[in-house]
Amino acid sequence: MSLYTLQKAVYEINRSHGMQQRYRADPADVAAQYALSNEEASALTTPNIGLLYVLGVNGQLLMHFAAFCGYPWDAYVAALKRGLKDYGPVREGLYAVKGAVQ
Repeated sequence: MSLYTLQKAVYEINRSHGMQQRYRADPADVAAQYALSNEEASALTTPNIGLLYVLGVNGQLLMHFAAFCGYPWDAYVAALKRGLKDYGPVREGLYAVKGAVQ
């Protein structure tokens, strides 16, 4: 897993109109251009906002990606909560939970 690569993909989708058009046409093709694990590629192409959060994608990047994917704010927040429930604590990055949660 490469959090940097996953975040780079999200960033480039967020920033580039051409990349957004490509993603809308074929998300799997866009994901294939990055060295992502199967789990990361699946989360990116679905898009599974909750899993992307748990994988460690930065919230600033993720909220713009979620909006691009049509998530209103309340659905975005619900997706983050659902991701934590379904996949456990954030694994990598700024929001990662290290050690036992009290």
